[in-house]
Amino acid sequence: MRRIPRVLGALAAAGALLAPMTPAADAAATGSTTDQAAYFVFTDITREEAVVKITDPAEIQHARDLVNGETTDRPHLVGRILKRRAPYNPRWSYHYNPETVDFFDQAFEVCDATIPYVEEHLDEAGGAFLPGLVWCPWTSRLVREVHAP
Repeated sequence: MRRIPRVLGALAAAGALLAPMTPAADAAATGSTTDQAAYFVFTDITREEAVVKITDPAEIQHARDLVNGETTDRPHLVGRILKRRAPYNPRWSYHYNPETVDFFDQAFEVCDATIPYVEEHLDEAGGAFLPGLVWCPWTSRLVREVHAP
């Protein structure tokens, strides 16, 4: 029974991420705002690494707490991806929309995929694969914080 609230929480987070983006949010996601941001390297079961930009102060603090070992709650990343390179994540043809990054304990399989699998199937993302472009790699974990590019 304890898993039900976590699953429902992940569903609510995914539902919020599926809401249409506004032009202002899209501009913010591309880095055209001056808000403070933090950058973290994350990995998954494949041991590949990517960089996530986080702009929400509460999520930045949670990420730092995870990296520093101060919490183990909600260790996995969830958010909506953008199908284009980001200067801070040049290896991959996609990145998390910084305005949508959140963390979870458990989520539904429909948004789970590894870092390289998303790259290999990016043209399919947003349809049956990663509906709404919501990505929640179940084995994701933050590795370290890095300086802004």
